[in-house]
Parts: sequence; C-alpha cells; structure tokens
Amino acid sequence: MTNQANLLNFVNGAWVEPRGAEYLNVNNPATAEVLSCVPLTPAEEVDRAAQSAAAAFPAWRRIPAPTRIQFLFKLKALLEANFDDLARTITMENGKTLDDARGEMRRAIENVEVACGIPTMMMGDFSEDVAPGVDEYMIRQPVGVAAILCPFNFPGMIPFWYLPYALACGNTAIVKPSERTPITVQKVFRLLEEVKLPAGVVNLVNGGAATVNALLDHPAVRAVTFVGSTPVARHVYARASANGKRVQAQGGAKNPLIVLPDADVAMTTSIVADSAFGNAGQRCLAASLAITVGEADRIFRPALAEAASTRIVGYGLNEGVQMGPVITPESKARITGLISKGLEEGAEIVVDGRETAIPGYERGNFLRPTLLDGIRPGATLSTVEIFGPVLGLMHVQTVEEAVRLVNSGEYGNMACVFTTSGAAARRFRYEVEAGNVGINIGVAAPMAFFPFSGWKNSFFGTLHAQGKHAVEFFTQTKVVVERWLSEWSRKF
Repeated sequence: MTNQANLLNFVNGAWVEPRGAEYLNVNNPATAEVLSCVPLTPAEEVDRAAQSAAAAFPAWRRIPAPTRIQFLFKLKALLEANFDDLARTITMENGKTLDDARGEMRRAIENVEVACGIPTMMMGDFSEDVAPGVDEYMIRQPVGVAAILCPFNFPGMIPFWYLPYALACGNTAIVKPSERTPITVQKVFRLLEEVKLPAGVVNLVNGGAATVNALLDHPAVRAVTFVGSTPVARHVYARASANGKRVQAQGGAKNPLIVLPDADVAMTTSIVADSAFGNAGQRCLAASLAITVGEADRIFRPALAEAASTRIVGYGLNEGVQMGPVITPESKARITGLISKGLEEGAEIVVDGRETAIPGYERGNFLRPTLLDGIRPGATLSTVEIFGPVLGLMHVQTVEEAVRLVNSGEYGNMACVFTTSGAAARRFRYEVEAGNVGINIGVAAPMAFFPFSGWKNSFFGTLHAQGKHAVEFFTQTKVVVERWLSEWSRKF
C-alpha cells in the first residue's frame, strides 16, 4: 500500500527512518494480512521533531493568515483528488466499510474548509477611548508547537479535527497517529509534502506509549490534543497539564438512546442499528444502551432483533457489506468476554454475534451484532464502554426515569431521544447531561463548524475540537492598552 515495508516519520520537511526504533506489524483486521510495519519512535527522535517544529514556528506565525490558508486550499484539492484511495486505505487498515470510510474523509475535508475561514475566525476585539486618548484591543496569537495524538477508529478524520486549525492559526504541529492504523496519515503527509509547507511546520512521528509520553514531557510542545479511552485521556491531561501545556483530551463514552412509545418504528430501528453497529461499534458516539420507555419495549425489541440479526457482516471493501471486523483479536476477545459477563449478571441474549465466521475471511476479527436485554442499572454492561457491536436494552416507565438513568452515568459524550413529541424532546435536551445531543438522530456528530462537545469523564479540558473552540484552543489572547500623545490628547 505504501510501496515500502516500513513506514517513515516526516521531520523538518523530509522522510526519515527513526534511529533505534522497534517496529510493529500493521494488520488488515479483515484478512490478518500484514500491510506494513510502523516504527515506535524513541524519545530522542521525538526531540528532533519537536525542535524542528519549534524552529519553524517564528517564521510560520509571521506569514499572514490569508497566505497561510492558501496551503489549506491546496490541501483540500489534493484530498479531493485522492479521496477514494484514502477511503480504501482506511477500510484496509481499520476494517470499516467503504461507505463509512468515505463519510469519514468527507468530515475531514469539511474541517479543512472551515479552517480556511481563519482570517475572520481569528479576529480580535477593539474598544476606542476606554479612557481619554486611550484605546484597548484584544488580539489572538498562536500558541506554538501543537502535538496531535490520534486514535485508531477514525484515522482519516480525527487528525483534521485539529491540524487545519492549528496551522491556519499560525502554529506548527506534530501528528502522532495510532500505531494500529498509521497508513492513512502516512498518505496524508505525502499530500502535505506536495502542498510545500515550509520545512518543520508539519511533522509526523509514529509510535506508541513511550512516544506519546515524550511529546507530553517535551518543553517545546505547548498544546496537546488527544482522542481515546478515558484512562488514557486522564493520563494525557494530567501529565501534559502538569508540564504547563494546554490540553484537550477526548475520552470514552457509554452513549444511551431513549426510545419513547410514539417514536417512528421504521426510522428509529434503522437509526439505532446504524448507531450501535456502524463501524462495528468502534466510535465514541456509538450507541451502547437503548432505554425503552413504557410500551416502547414491546414495539422495539423485536424490531431491533431483526435489524441486528440481518445486518450483513464481511470485508468492508466488498459490495453490500454493512459492518466490518473489530480492530484486533484482543479487541474481539475483550468484547466477547464482556458479553459473557453481561449474561453472568442476568442479561438475556436476544441476538448472539460471538460465534462468527465469514467465508473466505476466517482469520479476520469478526463479530456479528449482539443484542442483550434486561441490562440492570449498575451492571457491568450499563457502565463499561464495550467499543464493539453490542447493544444493551434497558426498560423504564417514564421519561423522568430515563433521564435520571442517563444522568447517573460517569460519561457524558452523547445522549439521544426518539419521539414525535416536541415537549418530550425539549425536556430531554434541557435536562440531559451530555455534550452532544441527538433528537431523532443516532450519531449526534457535530458539523465541522460546531465543537465536538463532551462532558463528565468523556472529556478533560475546556475547549473542544473543531470550529470556534479549535481556534480558541490554538490561540492565546493578548490585550493591548495604548496611548499616543498628541496636542488633542493633552487636552484631556
């Protein structure tokens, strides 16, 4: 896929093989084929990238914003021209279907488009005559070197939650892709090479935990972004902020969907199934609990069972496939273990996807959709993020009970409600403790010009990814109070 056995780092405008690095195989999760090998960059090589980005920063920040975004316009054109190749690469290294991969790359490009508005988005404020002959204004200036730490589940989209805004605001950047899915970012950097940014403005460092910690500790790095599990997000936030860096760390989730009896059956069933089983449940906005209210249990349990049992599972590049594999054999084992744990705690299995073999892809990490009923509050499957194609059903009698149940959880990434009642929807929107809320929407993923919110243990930080929040995160404000003496001002 990359015309080379080993992936490379990109430092100071050149492709380099990190000295002293160990390598991991990058496997196709559907076929177990080794696609490439990724280096685990040691700390001394991380230092080279950080020093390169720091050295490039003074000149890059002095380039006017209207000129900086010309590089992003070029990048958008290259992403469009290579759209299908990037989507296929995502499917091959991540396992999601080609349609899902295309949707991911479209969201990536949308963030580039929004960041091209940075000359307006970075504008400050001005007040004339705050005192006689004195003016005061606020301007935004770049922070410095930004480290962007990316997850495996959206290798094409997540880097673009941050990178276009960081560059447009005048920062330099170091991108660290997931060691499980590093090939997509490798190809993106081939395109960035064609954009011809000044050397050191963008850098690529592959690696694992040691590489991440080196970035979190490096004094040249001033801002850190992260998407991943809550334990790692908490670690990243604590370690980077202790080193004086600004941080936004997106963590895990346990996303509940509330289904009322008046919800449209066909639409709701389709949307809930797509939310729970799309990308094999490996997304931070995947539904993992459906809370049916009153008579909705009787209506929707059989409908969801039918949707789960008929979903077509296979290799994401094949026509008609609706769900691919999970990322690794270890992930598959963890998910099946959690299903067994749920059964031990009293849940009933409605659709069992554990024993799955896809003809021709017997070595793949495949599970089929699983539906469990009777999940009790406080049980493992009501609290633990499964990150797989498993949907648990819970039942309550009132909307009030459902909202209390949602708000009792430790996460607050997303919550959705399905209803035809405007009053019920408004109450839910007002009271639910989640940063992304869906009304008859199963994946409440914000457009690029809105922040990707997250509350409670789903997010550590203050400013989120995308849009205006990204601009605020990648800039620091400076307030100037000035007086110029003149004959007129002396009168006052």
